[in-house]
Amino acid sequence: MAPMLERFVSSGKGNGLRTTTRIKRGELVYSAEPLACCVSNKLARDVCHHCFTRCETLLRCSQCKMARYCNITCQKQAWSSHKRECKCLQSLLPRIPTDSVRLAARLIFALLSPSKSSSEELYTLEEHESHLNSMSEQKKQGLSQLASMLELYLQQEVPDLAQEALPPSCREPLSLLAKVTCNCFTISDGELQEIGVGLYPSLSLLNHDCRPNCVMVFVGTKLQLRAVRDVNPEEELTISYVETLSLTEARQRQLEDQYHFTCHCQHCDTQDKDGLMLSGKESTWCPLKEALPRLEGLKAELDWQALLQGCSHLLSTVGSDVPDQNLYKLRMTDMALDASIHLGHWEEAAEYGEKTLQVYSQYYPDPHPVHGVQLMRVGKLQHYLEHIEDALDTFKQAYQIIKPTHGDNHPMTTDLLMRMEECRTEMVQQSSSKARAGR
Repeated sequence: MAPMLERFVSSGKGNGLRTTTRIKRGELVYSAEPLACCVSNKLARDVCHHCFTRCETLLRCSQCKMARYCNITCQKQAWSSHKRECKCLQSLLPRIPTDSVRLAARLIFALLSPSKSSSEELYTLEEHESHLNSMSEQKKQGLSQLASMLELYLQQEVPDLAQEALPPSCREPLSLLAKVTCNCFTISDGELQEIGVGLYPSLSLLNHDCRPNCVMVFVGTKLQLRAVRDVNPEEELTISYVETLSLTEARQRQLEDQYHFTCHCQHCDTQDKDGLMLSGKESTWCPLKEALPRLEGLKAELDWQALLQGCSHLLSTVGSDVPDQNLYKLRMTDMALDASIHLGHWEEAAEYGEKTLQVYSQYYPDPHPVHGVQLMRVGKLQHYLEHIEDALDTFKQAYQIIKPTHGDNHPMTTDLLMRMEECRTEMVQQSSSKARAGR
């Protein structure tokens, strides 16, 4: 753990992480590889299981038929951590265990491997909270079923957890799974799309705030923690555990259900954005709210044509009388954007995307990676449609956010700089063409 960070007891929160020195906005606070990680099942065919890069064609493990790699190099490098998992996967075919079960198993294999050391961690796995005592019986029952699956899954490699040289709580499947589900991080790509899950023990000390002073981004599986504002010595470092574009009640419910605490941050106590999120007459925006579950179902099923039809119809009829800042209208506009992109309706996609930008700037205080990524998406659409000046302006706005949230060397930042240079070159070429045509 970096010397600028230390563990401490945070008032009303328990363990926390704070800085011992002044940290500037955009500074890399800490980076770490996971103790254990795995690609999400739903993306198992699209992402390399070693470097977590998205690829159109992947090499498949000939034995378990599940693990996939972008090349032979990744496959060889992954073998030391995959070989035990491979036997377990084969034993369950054609069934595939859940992400949490696979992550828990990989964690056990890592702890049993002499090459994996967690001695430098500020927070040991044994100290991680399981929250079993505060869980509902329904949730415990669900975890118990996962624990049974974990034991079945491990039979080929670790037939008796209780006899292994593991921390005491890791020998008990239920406790281990509870710790994993409460403390794992979603690993995302540069555009903040989920690609996997991982456990980063020291960073489990980070407490939640709906307006945090740090954000996490990933390069492959490496987690980078960056400050999004200046942080003073002995100030607690915080991240947001949940998507903050939600009403206070919804955020608090999710935090209580998943992480077993009630948030009392300033953003929650003042409910400062709730009024804006519910702007417009309830009788007008209520149909949008009621339609969202059905539309989200279409998105989950990848039925982009039906999704776009549903969104565009509601937005052009009911939505025309609802302010753009309304939460339900914004979510529907975002879904229409996604559907338009998947269907190759570029003009429509750009139109939907442009409508979201002003609203994103109101809900995501800069620099926020979600706002930066949205600007970049819209800029790409503008560029493709040859709206070069608009694209350059949008890319410039994105750069002001992505640079502090992702850092100078992140692939997203490099890609953004390249796109800005392409726009400038194309603008010069257009000016030269016009000058020649005018002679």
